Amino acid sequence: MDRVSDELPELPEYAERVLDVAEQIPPGRVMTYGDVAEWLGEGGPRQVGRVMALYGAAAPWWRVVRADGALLPGHELRALGHYRDESTPLREASRAAEGHLPRLDMRRARWDGGARDGAGAGSRSGRAGDIPAARAAGAEREVGGGAAHI
Repeated sequence: MDRVSDELPELPEYAERVLDVAEQIPPGRVMTYGDVAEWLGEGGPRQVGRVMALYGAAAPWWRVVRADGALLPGHELRALGHYRDESTPLREASRAAEGHLPRLDMRRARWDGGARDGAGAGSRSGRAGDIPAARAAGAEREVGGGAAHI
C-alpha cells in the first residue's frame, strides 16, 4: 500500500501573496478584497476572495472583508467574536436589519496598508504598494467579490 505524503500541496504564489497581506493587517483593522488586490497590483476582488475561501482558514480571514462592511455570510458569529476581541469598529444594526447583526464601520476600521500601529489613513508609510491615498482617505469604490473565507 502506498503511503500518503505528509507534505501539504504547494501553495500557489498568488495565494501566498494574498495570505501574506492578510497576516499584515493589524488587529482591529480590515482591508477589502479589492484593497488586497490593489496592494498586490494584480488580480481582483474575486480572485482574492477565492484564495481566502480555499486557503485562508489559518490566516486572520476576518480581516479581509466585503467593501460594504457586511459580515461574512455563514461565519457572522465567528467573525463578530474576532471583531469584538480585537475592538474592530462596528456599526450597530438597525432594528429592521435581518438578524440585527452589526456591520463593520469601514470608515474607521479600514486599513490603508501604511503604518503598523493601526492609526489609520493619516499614518501613511509611503511604502510602495500602499493603498492609494484617495482610497485610504475614505473614498469608497464598490467592489465585487465576497467569496466565503473558509
